[in-house]
Amino acid sequence: MKKLQKLIETRRAGIGIIGVGYVGLPLAVAFAREGFHVVGFDVDASRVRALNSGRSYVPDVPSSAVRELRRTGGFAASGDFRELRKMDVIVICVPTPLRKTKDPDISYIVAALEKIARVLRRGQLVVLESTTYPGTTREVALPLLRKSGLTVGRDFWLAFSPERVDPGNKRYGIRNTPKIVGGITPDGAALAESLYSTVVEKIVRVSSTECAEMVKLLENTFRAVNIGLVNEVALMCDRLKLDTWEVIAAAATKPFGFMPFYPGPGLGGHCIPLDPHYLAWKLKTLNFYARFIELAGEINSQMPEYLVRKIGDALNERGKSVKGAKVLVLGVAYKRDIGDVRESPALDVIELLKKKQAVVHYHDPYVPRLTAGSLSLKSLPLTDALLRRQDCVVVTTSHSCFDMRRVVARSRLVVDSRNATAGLPARHVVKL
Repeated sequence: MKKLQKLIETRRAGIGIIGVGYVGLPLAVAFAREGFHVVGFDVDASRVRALNSGRSYVPDVPSSAVRELRRTGGFAASGDFRELRKMDVIVICVPTPLRKTKDPDISYIVAALEKIARVLRRGQLVVLESTTYPGTTREVALPLLRKSGLTVGRDFWLAFSPERVDPGNKRYGIRNTPKIVGGITPDGAALAESLYSTVVEKIVRVSSTECAEMVKLLENTFRAVNIGLVNEVALMCDRLKLDTWEVIAAAATKPFGFMPFYPGPGLGGHCIPLDPHYLAWKLKTLNFYARFIELAGEINSQMPEYLVRKIGDALNERGKSVKGAKVLVLGVAYKRDIGDVRESPALDVIELLKKKQAVVHYHDPYVPRLTAGSLSLKSLPLTDALLRRQDCVVVTTSHSCFDMRRVVARSRLVVDSRNATAGLPARHVVKL
């Protein structure tokens, strides 16, 4: 342990990051900037080629940063997982999606661990960052790594440290977001703490990997449940003929005991729509039914249909049916000012409108082309002529670059699910 500790403290440890996407690439760059030699491993050959040529595909990491680290030799990308043997630290940052049955799909984690097990050597630290259910590190990762013939806590060390990446967040990044670490053994936790303290200001060490895994799920379940609550409040306010946003804004003036959450067309991204189901699934194996999680998931998943009903009602009031209506969807990313469409509710909104035979187009400067499921669309320039041709403009993502005053002025009807038109003339604006 002392040898690896010294390598970390002196920045001479080689760090391998498995999975160089939205989580792995920013982490790789952070370590490389601190003087470590970092190799990003990925099964996607196009990613490897892009990074080695100095091109980033992750918005939070400029290509200039990758080019500089390639020039200095601090970073490289590879698809040869045998090279993991040369690394002193291996961090797993692979996706953890859900199956259609809402069960966890940890196949990417298992595949990464199997690759590590084939080359694992004495003196290495393995850290899992991918979000997963409590028990994965001990019950899945450890047995797979033991196939190497090595003993945890003596020959190698294993820890869990959940990623806390918020794409597009200008205020909080890797350095100023506290990092949770938990180890299979105390030495493993101590090494993980030393590792992350080189790039993170505050490390929070917990008693076990299970606790660290649960922390991540609690964070995102908290958000999913509260968003589910406020989405239901939006449904209530609709029945009561109240302005949801006015109600929330007034409640938020209370300086204690209240935290504002906001309704929308549904949940999107790589965490909040998925992670609570990991917890719910694990609890089902223990004969426990996570009612809040299931109910929040049900409400949140219904929001795209609710928004489409609002669109249909608004068009109907103006003597127009959804069938044949020209509808422009404004913003298709799952959150503002990024180009990530993973689990974006806008995709469901478009699919539902198309099923009702609406003529649907979209505009999103962060997503030039949209290919997901049966969708294959191209973002149209947001011209005055385009706005005037639409029977309805639907705001599903409120990018800060949108000139909503112009949108409202040029459109016949705006259905706003994000309160992007706050303070603007409301004569032909319908809010969620």
